[in-house]
Amino acid sequence: MPVAVDDGSLYIYKKFSPGTGASPMKAFLTKSAMLMALLGGAIACAQRAPVSPQQPWTGMTSLQAPRERSAIVFVPDPAKIYTLPELVNLAEKNNPETRVAWENAKARAADLGVSKASLYPTIAALAVAQTARDNLFFAPKYYRQTIESFSPALELDYTIFDFGRRLHEIAISRNDLLAANFLFNDTHRKVIFQVMAAYYRVLNAKGQEDAAEANLKNAQTVQQAAEARLDLGLATLPDVLEARSAAAQADYDLQAAVGASEIAHGDLDTAMGISPVNPLQVESIQTLTIPQDLAGTVEASIDKALAQRPDLMRRVAELRAAHAEVKEAKSAYLPTLQITGTAGLDKNVSEQDQASGVYSANQEFWSAHLSLTWNLFDGFARESRLARAKADQKQAEAEVDAIRDQVENEVWAAYSTARTALRQQKAAAALLDAASSSYNAALQSYNFGVRSQIDVVSAQRTLAAARTADVSARTQLLTGMAALAFQTGDLLHAKGP
Repeated sequence: MPVAVDDGSLYIYKKFSPGTGASPMKAFLTKSAMLMALLGGAIACAQRAPVSPQQPWTGMTSLQAPRERSAIVFVPDPAKIYTLPELVNLAEKNNPETRVAWENAKARAADLGVSKASLYPTIAALAVAQTARDNLFFAPKYYRQTIESFSPALELDYTIFDFGRRLHEIAISRNDLLAANFLFNDTHRKVIFQVMAAYYRVLNAKGQEDAAEANLKNAQTVQQAAEARLDLGLATLPDVLEARSAAAQADYDLQAAVGASEIAHGDLDTAMGISPVNPLQVESIQTLTIPQDLAGTVEASIDKALAQRPDLMRRVAELRAAHAEVKEAKSAYLPTLQITGTAGLDKNVSEQDQASGVYSANQEFWSAHLSLTWNLFDGFARESRLARAKADQKQAEAEVDAIRDQVENEVWAAYSTARTALRQQKAAAALLDAASSSYNAALQSYNFGVRSQIDVVSAQRTLAAARTADVSARTQLLTGMAALAFQTGDLLHAKGP
């Protein structure tokens, strides 16, 4: 394609024969302009705010979270009945929060390694190659000379003494790593409790469903008895209608319990880090051992929490890091002694015109420098950094005091809740036993014709409420004991190191 230059401008042209239609170059430029307009519109749309507050933003670009998980997902066996320890172990493997805390701890461990590396010298390999050509004047002529050189070398840089500045930086990194490890443990503690709480909610929902089924059977039994007495002329139609209404209400309560059980199963799957669509079988609330008393006093529980709660230990580690930051800021006022050096081999090759041969020479070289650096004035930057470090230290001390008070209050509340749940469970068990005896006696007396329909329906509803209260009291007690272990930090130590 010929190119013509006119007044510094570049033009592209091509000779066309008549009758060939539009210029291909013109069509190309038109399409390019349209493409640039579309791209420019997309970029402009992405860089603008919504045009009005009345409707949602309809941008051309959208972000979607990937459907694939970054880790292998556990698929439960639908035919297996899982115990609570098994579910806790599976949750610690599959819950993404544990991986987040783990990667954070690994990053802090890498920071500690970087800080420790400052105690060692830095050695770098250098290689410099160059060539130069020049014309040297030796009267009455100029002689062209070409010089080529190649210089491999090693460079050393080492801080001999800095009044503990690097040691304080290592202490900061070490305590940051401790804080990250305690955060990792605290994440496991929270995941364990989330699974336990969700597990007990599933047991409660399943128990309520079983109680609703038993209530429905009792209501149907009362209905059948009323209809049989109506056929014998011993009952009235309102009695039968009342029994049918009680049976319908029991069926309604059963369906609500079934829905609550499905939701509770989904919450448990989410706490474990698996999809809620996977079926999961758990134990029955009736097969679990119910605690009969609380272990230890509330004072002992508070002391235990102050000694092993990972979130409190993390604040203590952060306080120690703040102390190290203050020391590191103070060391900036002191000088630093460093040594630097370079050693290598310099190989030169020289060639001159009108001269015979090529001349080469190898020469060793080295240099060493000992420097003492002392910043006398830096615009009060060190003062500001020291003031910030002291403020962070005071803040960390206040946070430790605050979380200590919070831990004591949480343990006190959890202990009181568990103790109340223990008393309620014993009362609910007695209530269920009395309600069952009352219902059986009322039904038997009704069949003998010495009790009314209202008495039987009332006893049946009291029994239904007693069953619900018994299941709720059992799960509240188990949840309260788990909450107390969560607040004292026993959930981690119960699983072992």
